[in-house]
Order: sequence, then C-alpha cells, then structure tokens
Amino acid sequence: MFIQSHTPFADFTHQTDRHDKSKAPLKDRTVLVCGGDQDDCRQVAESYGFTSVVTTADIITSTPTLWPFTSPQYHASYARPLPQPIYNPSSTSPTHLTISSIFVFADPRDWALDIQLITDVLLSQGGVVGTTRSRSLARQENPAPLVPLYFSNPDLQWASEYHLPRLGQGGFKAAFMGVWEAIHRGIPLKGKTIGKPSRETFEFAEKRLREHRQKLLGTHKGAALGLRKVYMVGDNPLSDIQGGNDYSSPFGSVWDTILVRTGVYNDSQVPPHKPKVTVDGVWDAVKWALIREGWPTDEIEKLSVDDT
Repeated sequence: MFIQSHTPFADFTHQTDRHDKSKAPLKDRTVLVCGGDQDDCRQVAESYGFTSVVTTADIITSTPTLWPFTSPQYHASYARPLPQPIYNPSSTSPTHLTISSIFVFADPRDWALDIQLITDVLLSQGGVVGTTRSRSLARQENPAPLVPLYFSNPDLQWASEYHLPRLGQGGFKAAFMGVWEAIHRGIPLKGKTIGKPSRETFEFAEKRLREHRQKLLGTHKGAALGLRKVYMVGDNPLSDIQGGNDYSSPFGSVWDTILVRTGVYNDSQVPPHKPKVTVDGVWDAVKWALIREGWPTDEIEKLSVDDT
C-alpha cells in the first residue's frame, strides 16, 4: 500500500458545492491541477475519479499572452484542448472555462506561471478564467475567493541528491501567499493544506491501513482486534513527528513516532516536536518497532532490508 501527500484528494471527488447543492459532484466539474512533471498529476487526478482536469499547460498553450514569459511550445507536447474557451471581452461563446477547485498535487515546475494562473482564478468571478471581480470586492477586508485552493504538502524543504535541503511545495505556497498578501495589502488567504501534519491526512492513512489490514487478515481471529498500534517513521519533525504526535485516532489506535537521522534531519538542532525515539535509519526504526511488538531478536536479525 502506497499513500502520497495528494492521495487524500481522492476523497474529494464526491464533494458537493457548499453554495449550490444542485451542482454536480466535484468529480464531474472542472478542476485545475498544478505541479509535477508534464501530464503526470493530471493522470493521477483522473485515476482518483476526476473527469474534467485542466492543467496550467493547457491554459498557457491555448492563451500564450496570459503569461508571456513562458514558451507555449515547451508545454504543447502534453497539453490538451480546454473543455471551454477562456473568456475575453470579444468572445462570442455562450460558455467559458470555469474552475470549481484548485489542487496543488506536487511541486510546480514553473512557479511564476502557476502563481499567475492560481491568482487569476481566485480573483475571477466564480472561477470563470479571464474574468475579474470588482476592485472593491477583491480588496475588501475578507477577500475570500469562491474557488477553494488546496495544497498537498506543507514541507518547506526536502532532501534530494544535493547535499543541502531544497525548497519544496511549502516554499511554493509561501511564495504564492506572499504575492496574494501583496495584492491584498497584507490580508492573508485561507488556503487549505492537506498533507502531513494535517489531521485529514492521518485520518485518511488510518482508514487505508484499517482496510488493508482487513484484506490481509480476512476471517482470521486477529482481524476482530482492530488496529491497535501504528508506528509513524519520518525525517521531518515539523510534519512527520508533529502529525503523529498530535493525531488522536477516532478508533482508539495508539501512534508512536520514530525520527530517523536521514533526509532533512539536522543533528545540530533540537527537534521542535519530540519523537518517541530517534534512530539512524528506516531499518533501525522497523527493528525498534518489532522489538516493541514482542518479536524475538534472533528472528528480527534474520530479516533483511529487502524482506521488509
């Protein structure tokens, strides 16, 4: 079983419009998906059940003047035609591209383009791309957009092959929020972040763990005992450890956190969120958990990293 930061977005497909309950569920309305390489995130969104997915590549390819600092040719090989045209004052089309929600699935590759397009949609009239709300409305004390914006990962930095941490999706979010607040004279935007350490992500993970456990055990008598203990292993105290420590399971399972000295872990800093234990690597975390669960030491030593 494999869960990524954006996997909980799969539960959004049946979401209804809070302002108009007569509208179709979100899976049948047009959503804007940002981030990732080429068309990858659109394909993931479609695998979750979304049927009308638009990307920034689609939009810039159809209307290159929207952001003149990006070459449309770069995106043309994986862009798709828009379901409706973008509004412009001379348009004669009866319908125009309307975005119902914005999802940042992964780190955007062109921050400037994505910041511009997300800003355009949030400042539009009800998500109609190419329109804009009146200046007085856009600058009011609480300029809440009608189009929800969801991020999937709050991590400011992450570990890559480079020897220093690199900016992650949390960095993109900070850059976007800085632009938004500059436009609105310091008034912040209330965007929703799904991903560690959010409660929604841990609830989703526990639900999937319980389903997976039930499939594994089937009718075995142990299935009736339920999921009693979860070990949360991670290298980031601000997402992995904080999320695991703060999570209170509605099913009564106990979550223990294990911090590993890899990735973004910094040995010179005291972790802002204290784990149950700190170990050198993932295999050490697995062994520690197995010992806690009563596995014989000699049996654990027979295992290899590949076996886990």
